[in-house]
Amino acid sequence: MLSKFNLLMKQLYMSKLKSKSFILMTLLYVVGMSVAIFWSDIKELFTGNDEAQQIAIINDTTADLSGIFVSNADMEFIQDETNLTKLEQKVKDEKIAAIVEISDKDGQLQAEISTFTPLKLNDQSTISSLLQYAGQHYAVQQLSLSPEQAAQIMAANTIITNKNLNEETSGGKSEEEKQSGLWVSYAVGILIYFFISTFLSMITTEIASEKGSRAMEMLLVSVKPATHFKAKIAGVLLLALTQMAIIAGVFLIYAKFLKGGVIWDMAGGIVKELSVSYVLYAILFLLLTIILYLIVGALFGSLVSKVEEAGQVLMPAMMITLIGFYVMLSGIGNPDTIVIKIFSYIPFTSGMIMPMRIGATDIGVMQPFLSLTILVVTIIVTYLFSLSFYKRSVLTYSTGGVIQKIKTVLKVTT
Repeated sequence: MLSKFNLLMKQLYMSKLKSKSFILMTLLYVVGMSVAIFWSDIKELFTGNDEAQQIAIINDTTADLSGIFVSNADMEFIQDETNLTKLEQKVKDEKIAAIVEISDKDGQLQAEISTFTPLKLNDQSTISSLLQYAGQHYAVQQLSLSPEQAAQIMAANTIITNKNLNEETSGGKSEEEKQSGLWVSYAVGILIYFFISTFLSMITTEIASEKGSRAMEMLLVSVKPATHFKAKIAGVLLLALTQMAIIAGVFLIYAKFLKGGVIWDMAGGIVKELSVSYVLYAILFLLLTIILYLIVGALFGSLVSKVEEAGQVLMPAMMITLIGFYVMLSGIGNPDTIVIKIFSYIPFTSGMIMPMRIGATDIGVMQPFLSLTILVVTIIVTYLFSLSFYKRSVLTYSTGGVIQKIKTVLKVTT
């Protein structure tokens, strides 16, 4: 039986590994990751030849604001011009992009931006941010403080520490730890969503294809349905792990050897903010959630009579996945809502949401353990039920929706 299991698993794994769809999907993931990593270089490739926008600054106040408007690769600030008429003509001739006239109004800084061609959104945002900072700097200077005192006020940072008065729990996470946990959890959730979407459909259509072509009937003459069921799940799971390894390997190569190791150092800084238990939980939730959906996908594949019906039976599972994905997205703004808490215990969505609660909130040890336990128990129950049902449904042909197909199988086989 073991040899037949290995043979089926290897045959599925090798055929899918060499398939154009798997290669293309893996390349798409790598390309997407490459674009994200090299976005600044790609952007520079298309915009690198653009000259810096020239912005004229006319300061009608007595304050020294030259240290705020500092030229860079995107903007060149001209601060010595005072002839407004001459500058306005340059703007009309499109020799300079804008004039920023700064004046005093009732003790506050007032700025007027004059343009002929509207500025881009990024340029507008940059100038507005600098003017807001200049306004704060100007307000401090009006207090007749020394330059050193003004600089001390503007550079002041509040030192924040956390003290937990509950002696039964450990200290709360810092903001940096929660932010790191939030974004890593977001990445884990996206991986789960895309892997489920890909491999749930793959295992369902694979079984449906064999059943629809009547190859299943000949195959099950020499192989037990239980062995066939396990081999399909194991083969697709191994394929998913292979794709994960390829993506992780490419990322590590990028991070370690490109851009002087900046990405590696950045990733290392994020990992330092995370605990070992979080990493283990994230990996377990990722793998177990994929296994759960593969079991469900194999069951769905045995229900349909032809591959064209696979999309119909997959719809409920895909809807649950989509709901979990959107709940996870809502948690980026606030991971402490009651909706996040509820869905973090639902087995089909906990893999995307519970890692976010572990990394971005102050929860105890029991909540993640309980959620993981529920997920494991659900996998065991679903596996045993699906295995029993698979033996009866894999050679049963019926029409209608998912519920009708299940009723037909139970009616025919009991």
